[in-house]
Amino acid sequence: MRTPEQVDAIVAALEEEYPLAECALHYEKDYELLFSVRLSAQCTDARVNMITPALFARYPTLDDFAEAEIAEVEELIRSCGFYHTKARDLVLSAQMLRDRFGGRVPGTMEELLTLPGVGRKTANLILGDVFHKPGSVVVDTHCIRLSNRLGLVDDLKEPEKIETALRAILPPEKSSDFCHRIVLHGRAVCTARKAACEKCCCAPWCKTMCN
Repeated sequence: MRTPEQVDAIVAALEEEYPLAECALHYEKDYELLFSVRLSAQCTDARVNMITPALFARYPTLDDFAEAEIAEVEELIRSCGFYHTKARDLVLSAQMLRDRFGGRVPGTMEELLTLPGVGRKTANLILGDVFHKPGSVVVDTHCIRLSNRLGLVDDLKEPEKIETALRAILPPEKSSDFCHRIVLHGRAVCTARKAACEKCCCAPWCKTMCN
């Protein structure tokens, strides 16, 4: 594990390298982010961003989504994979948002987890990006890989354990942005296939240095 000083240094290095800590998914409405995150499972953000303009144009309101034919939604999202399950989850989620939550995306972990297809990763992203709640930690594949390589966690693979460990050491007000930056760094530099250690802003604190 890293000392508090080392954690602060890693956070600062990523802040300098990636000053804009933004979600890569394109959206205008809160529920559109929720739906886009669901579509991104086992799919790239770039592909989701290609799909959603037509999807959101076809169903411009939450009521439209709630009344949509699942088969039609399937055709619009087919290229993002697992489209049968994802289409069903989008329509059922829209119905729950309309009927149970007054047409709004709920702002607690407990409520978000009741929505079809929503797990802790999605819920934390919504809590951080939509509600700006301190301590929101989004654990995806990049976060799992880099947290271990940087020694922020000790050989953990379970997302919920990593979430708990990172929440304990990251500044709460910076945790959501940190996770966005970890994704950016994991895509650009510290990739799963081959890490570019020579240009890594976190190299001084890397536990593995690609070994």
